[in-house]
Amino acid sequence: MSEVELSAGVLEYDDTRGDLPVVVLLNGLFIGRSVWRSVVADLRSDHRCLPLELPLGAHRRAMRDGADLSGRGLAGLVAEFLDHLNLWDVTLVGCDRGGAQLLVKYGMDERVGRLVLLPQESFDNFPPGLPAKTAWLSSKVPGALAVALQQMRIRPIRRLPLNFGLMSKRPVPNTVMDAWLQSAMGSSRIRRDVLTYLRATRKGEYVEAAEKLRGFDRPALVIWATEDRLMKPGYGKRLAQCLPDGRLVEVADSYTLIPEDQPERCAQLIRTFIEETATTGR
Repeated sequence: MSEVELSAGVLEYDDTRGDLPVVVLLNGLFIGRSVWRSVVADLRSDHRCLPLELPLGAHRRAMRDGADLSGRGLAGLVAEFLDHLNLWDVTLVGCDRGGAQLLVKYGMDERVGRLVLLPQESFDNFPPGLPAKTAWLSSKVPGALAVALQQMRIRPIRRLPLNFGLMSKRPVPNTVMDAWLQSAMGSSRIRRDVLTYLRATRKGEYVEAAEKLRGFDRPALVIWATEDRLMKPGYGKRLAQCLPDGRLVEVADSYTLIPEDQPERCAQLIRTFIEETATTGR
């Protein structure tokens, strides 16, 4: 685990290092960077992989008071990270949350060489499904998020459709999910960051982002789950159609968290995509 001090606070990340094609991986709400653990284990021999721990609930270091954790603010945090490490020709990969799209929307994608979009928020699908809508609504009621998180201490409750049950077909290992939830369950400052993000989000942001994707002139791969019940397959097809150099691959036997349900297939698709679209790095 590494960390870097940025304008909003300290950001933790993993770095497999090496002078190799750079892959930066983004997580979602209450989904820690370890969601990429199996994909990174596959790719690390021939790629430099950097999964980030964005301040979305699984992070351990609370952000500074007043930090901008809106969609634009988090896009800026990722862009600042790329600047700080001087990373170029980055393959930016996102799952669950549509943060990779927002770097394009806000013109912060200068260092991005290609996009990989796994099932995630898009178009009018925000908040996506019952779990996200519940989290979003809980941000409107004082204390509701803390109460909801305390219920997550009971492991069987986590697999209910209201919670993580529709995120992956196969249960996330308890030790992994324990780590995802531990900080938010125990720290009011971590919960404050989550609430800041939830209260700053805008429903139309991903509709606007889709229009901006039409101007993204670099390669893009959309990897979507055919059985996803939160980010339904039609959204993946629409995203691929928005991207001038976009392609769509559908993955069976998976829900939203393809890195959990089909990590080998996910890694294979990312590796092949990078090989086929390799350019001379800047």
